[in-house]
Amino acid sequence: MEWKLFANLAEAAGQKEVEVDLEDGATVEDALAVLFERHPEVKAEVHENGELAEHIRLLVDGEDPFETADGYETTLESDAELALFPPVSGG
Repeated sequence: MEWKLFANLAEAAGQKEVEVDLEDGATVEDALAVLFERHPEVKAEVHENGELAEHIRLLVDGEDPFETADGYETTLESDAELALFPPVSGG
């Protein structure tokens, strides 16, 4: 499975994509744990009080698991595409 990181999160990790080796049935929480273990600097950017910061958006295969599935307990396929987005501003 693969994390796609955007903007300052990609800068913090030093890469835009991070492969994580998890089997079918792993959860969003499992995938985050592996990402944070490899890139603690990303955790510092997105994690507050044991949860994702309110301003961070997480998608699983293009959908928000907190709105359409079981949040952190959402089970994943081994080929899932995961994404973390910081706030977007424009002008």
